[in-house]
Amino acid sequence: MILFFKIKKIIEAPIFLKHKAMLSLIYSCGLRCGELLRLKPEHVDSKRNILIIKQAKGKKDRIVPLSNKTIQLLRTYFTAFKPKVYLFEGEKAGTPYNESSLQKVLKQCVKKAGIKKPVTLHWLRHSYATHLLENGTDLRYIQEILGHSSSKTTEIYTHVSTRNIQKITSPFDTL
Repeated sequence: MILFFKIKKIIEAPIFLKHKAMLSLIYSCGLRCGELLRLKPEHVDSKRNILIIKQAKGKKDRIVPLSNKTIQLLRTYFTAFKPKVYLFEGEKAGTPYNESSLQKVLKQCVKKAGIKKPVTLHWLRHSYATHLLENGTDLRYIQEILGHSSSKTTEIYTHVSTRNIQKITSPFDTL
């Protein structure tokens, strides 16, 4: 439960909507940093509540569930920023947001949240997977959502007890 509150504090820390949307999307969809930065507006399918990840690690495409709360945040972001080429564009229109800039944003948010332990963008992805497992999501679904080609990679999350549930829900909805 402590981990959950740390994530909540980090996601609530950004002053700017773009930064909040970026950190929220990494956690709420279990994205790798590069996957987030390569997203294009057309990869968001709010009618089907999915995010399409193109050419992820291993050059594979995959889909991940989008929670209603995430979709609402993205709609607010779309209205404010009207992204053209990339979902999260850098200072120059049509270019992706810079990875080191995003890492600096996270570092500032961690400091603002009063968290002393080191936190990385990948830690948000790891936390998403851990929370899914704790909520009873089947390991095979988590493997698919994270884009792991081997179940062995996903099994690092099995140190947490699991409960069976019928429907996958994003832990982001409870923040």
